[in-house]
Amino acid sequence: MQSDPVSEILIVGTGALATLFAGRLSAAGFRVRMLGSWRNGLAALQEQGVRLVDPTGNELFYPVEATDDPKKCKGARLALVLVKAWQTEKAALQLAVCLTEGGLAVTLQNGLGNIETLSRVLDKNGAKRRTALGVTTTGATLLGPGLVRAGGEGVITLERHPGIAPLESALKMAGFQVEISDATESLVWGKLLINAAINPLTAILRVPNGVLLERPPARELLAELALETAAVCRGEQISLPFPDPVKAVEEVVRKTASNRSSMLQDVLRGAPTEIDAISGAVVEHGERLGVPTPASLLCWKLVKASVYKTADQALEQTVVRQ
Repeated sequence: MQSDPVSEILIVGTGALATLFAGRLSAAGFRVRMLGSWRNGLAALQEQGVRLVDPTGNELFYPVEATDDPKKCKGARLALVLVKAWQTEKAALQLAVCLTEGGLAVTLQNGLGNIETLSRVLDKNGAKRRTALGVTTTGATLLGPGLVRAGGEGVITLERHPGIAPLESALKMAGFQVEISDATESLVWGKLLINAAINPLTAILRVPNGVLLERPPARELLAELALETAAVCRGEQISLPFPDPVKAVEEVVRKTASNRSSMLQDVLRGAPTEIDAISGAVVEHGERLGVPTPASLLCWKLVKASVYKTADQALEQTVVRQ
């Protein structure tokens, strides 16, 4: 596995986090390629590059290369996967075209099952050789095609992997806080717990993250969702990366108070959400273990009932300005 520095990074996705990472990596001097399928997003990125809105409201422009053709991304040594969970299978098949034999694809996605899907396509004989896991609590709000505003700084935790050093270095150069961990299963479930508590509530209530702590009933539901997921983790004999799930969730809410969660952004534009890979995963694991998850089940159904457009329709729709 290649571990020497890289000058080019492929980002699979054109949504909020993909755009944020692309802009910051481009600003740090890396050549950034973005592979996506959203026509309006690709057009804006091709015409103007990434536009990052700074804390003062100014737009900063950073060049990127954007395409929907994986053949134009051949030879990628390092790729960040930042598509929705329901798009992971397609992303894996595209990366099979893009990634070099010694390349590495790192997922920073929400939900369960993403690393398994990537590994099934990209790793030979089931070995996790060209795939690695990461999680982040960094927030971002997509204000329009190619236009993004950071929604709160978080930590990026990457699994220990022979080829992870170039990405660790690149992300640090782009100003991200990066940590390396051996506890990959704990990381995935810790991120799932955070998402399962915050994202559905913000999507249902149509509010930024911080409002969840301002309204007592919402705060109570936030804690209930966190505790349900923690109970499922105990049933799975998984140690979470934090001692108190409620405090951990509330801390993320405070750090990302102004952020509109990715699920809220999806619901506002009628796009498919990641609710199946988040709340749905909690409910399904709970049912198998005999662990009650009534709040998660209700949120799962409410979010699914909120979106009516198909995936193809959503990809063609311009993002609603926040």
